[in-house]
Amino acid sequence: MAALVVDHVGARNAAALARGRFPLLIKLLDANQDLSVQVHPDDAYAAAHEGGESGKAEMWYVLHAPPGYELIRGLAPGVTREAFRAALLRGDIGPLLHRIPVAAGDAIEVASGTVHAILAGAVVAEIQQTSDVTYRVYDWGRVGDDGRPRPLHIDRALDVIDFGAPPGGAVIPRTLQRARTGSSELLVSRPQFTTERIILAPGAAYDGRCDGATFEIWGCVSGAATLEAPAAGAPGGVPLPAVRFVLLPAALGTFAVRSAEGATLLRVFV
Repeated sequence: MAALVVDHVGARNAAALARGRFPLLIKLLDANQDLSVQVHPDDAYAAAHEGGESGKAEMWYVLHAPPGYELIRGLAPGVTREAFRAALLRGDIGPLLHRIPVAAGDAIEVASGTVHAILAGAVVAEIQQTSDVTYRVYDWGRVGDDGRPRPLHIDRALDVIDFGAPPGGAVIPRTLQRARTGSSELLVSRPQFTTERIILAPGAAYDGRCDGATFEIWGCVSGAATLEAPAAGAPGGVPLPAVRFVLLPAALGTFAVRSAEGATLLRVFV
């Protein structure tokens, strides 16, 4: 399977590098309790109100979820700014939140301005812009280590929430290539990053090239694979068991991802 050619690095990622920051961050989140309900600003709002910081767009890839699991993405249809503010002040926003059922293998896009929360019981790989800007709108009545409630950021959250956005659900993958040896699917394509899912049959390989235009991040989410790259200087290749991610530098050159037993992998690039 041939790698796609990416011929530019977006201005947002160039700006991140200019600030001395790598443009993308990948986290593994094991939610043993409900995480706070949050929203992130876009680049323009963060630049104007957060000292030139970047905004945050992200996505989740569900690695594990119990039967009947749901998470929060967006608001119920018709929720207005005024109604949401009143519910926040009452501390009763539950009925205004949109919950979606998800299972292992689902991908969820979380654009800037989208209210969201991962709830207890899931293990999720989060792919995001590198940014620390988060506006917490609800924290389930918890207190911090000092015994006091953690601060909320209601005014700024109300500034950036996209009240007109449809709630949406899990991503519907779009097939890019399909063959007997495997397939590739587009999960998310944004100015900040693109994520594909690569499924390799036992004994199959994905041949690609980093030609200096952009880095790639590969992660094995099930099965096992090996990254082989002549320029990497790693005899036998770099093992990729589930769940492990590896960064391929932009100047790496040719590489191959091989799987003896079969594997499902995520490929992330800008």
